[in-house]
Amino acid sequence: MTIEDRDDAHVITHALAKDTLSKLRDKHTEQVAFRKGLVKLGRIAGYEVIDGAMETEYVSIETPLTETTGERVKGLDDVVIINVLRAATPFVEGLLKAFPRAKQGVISAGRDEDAGMREDGQFPITVDYVKLPDIREEDTVIVADPMLATGSTMCTVLDAVLDDQPDPENLFVLSAVSAPDGLLRVSEQFPEADLLTVSIDDHLDENGYIIPGLGDAGDRAFRTQ
Repeated sequence: MTIEDRDDAHVITHALAKDTLSKLRDKHTEQVAFRKGLVKLGRIAGYEVIDGAMETEYVSIETPLTETTGERVKGLDDVVIINVLRAATPFVEGLLKAFPRAKQGVISAGRDEDAGMREDGQFPITVDYVKLPDIREEDTVIVADPMLATGSTMCTVLDAVLDDQPDPENLFVLSAVSAPDGLLRVSEQFPEADLLTVSIDDHLDENGYIIPGLGDAGDRAFRTQ
């Protein structure tokens, strides 16, 4: 399994994940390639979740020649993917290639850049839209956002996702790049969540941006800047 434990998070170390992330970081990667890269990274991350967290079961199958025993993944119909709009949209597209029957929820949430980062390292968060499926105890819930910076947005999203819902069997916070501050904040506020990322970056700058990061994933994916 290509996942390593690193203090507050689990890091996906698959060679293709690292290769794809390197292309996403490159400022010369244009919009179409950037979107496709996020899709690819989401698919790889989805397969890693399956390999690392989901059980298999033995089943009897009949080939064209004989009967034999095979293995199938359990729980693929019990997956809920939460898309943190808008940057996570291509990321989630990739996850759906690994979990094509997943239920989906969307939350439009983002930090108030005009208000700026507070002294405690957090931003005020605005939530514009929430549409979530019911969550069951047997579900694996994946909350996807390619960038986990201060953790302010993710904590707000998790509050909404878990409000009046039973504790799911598995709860993953999935990102492409993360800052140590954000990982610590989310892990402290939601110790039941497994934080899964492709990279733990160095630090946040004075504006709360991840360094070295990959820029604004939403703007780069949707060509809005």
